[in-house]
Amino acid sequence: MTDQYLTFFIRSEEYAVAILRVKEIIEFESVTRVPAMPAHVRGVINLRGSVLPVIDLAAKFGHGESVPARTTCIVVVETQIDGEVLVAGVLADAVSEVVDLPAGQIEPPPPFGTNIRVDFLAGMGKLDGRLVLILDLDRVLTPVEALEILDAASPDETDVARVSEEAAVPAEA
Repeated sequence: MTDQYLTFFIRSEEYAVAILRVKEIIEFESVTRVPAMPAHVRGVINLRGSVLPVIDLAAKFGHGESVPARTTCIVVVETQIDGEVLVAGVLADAVSEVVDLPAGQIEPPPPFGTNIRVDFLAGMGKLDGRLVLILDLDRVLTPVEALEILDAASPDETDVARVSEEAAVPAEA
C-alpha cells in the first residue's frame, strides 16, 4: 500500500505529513500575536472568516523562531483532538513536493539522532536516497495548546460581558 505525503523544509530538514491531513498551502502573511502564548505559537490569522492558529514548528522543535523569507508558507492541516477535527497552520520554510511512500519504505523513528522529539515522529521515509521525517500531527499539535489559542483568539460571552461592564464603570480619578 502506498500513501501520499506533502514534504516541506524547516531549518534545512525535510519533513512530511500525510496529504489527507493537508487542507491547503497559503502564502505567509502577517500573523496576529496572542498574548501569553508559548513562543512556538506564532499567533492567529483570519482565513476566510475563520480564526486559524499558526504554529512555528522550528520554535516548537527548539530551533528558535522562524524568520519569514520569500518561500515561507503556512501549511493548513487537520489534527484530531478527542475525536474532533481542529484546523491549524504550521509554518514551513519551503514546501517541497507531494510524494508516494510505500509502507515498506517507512521505518519506525529512531530512538535518537533526530533534531526533534521522537514522540513527534510517526516514522522516517526513505525517498530517493534521502530520509524524510514523517510527523505525527496529533502529537506535534498538542490539544492543550491548540485549545488555548482558540480560547484566547475568540472571546467568549463572559469575556464580552466583563468588558462591557468595565466600559460602563467610570474610571476612578
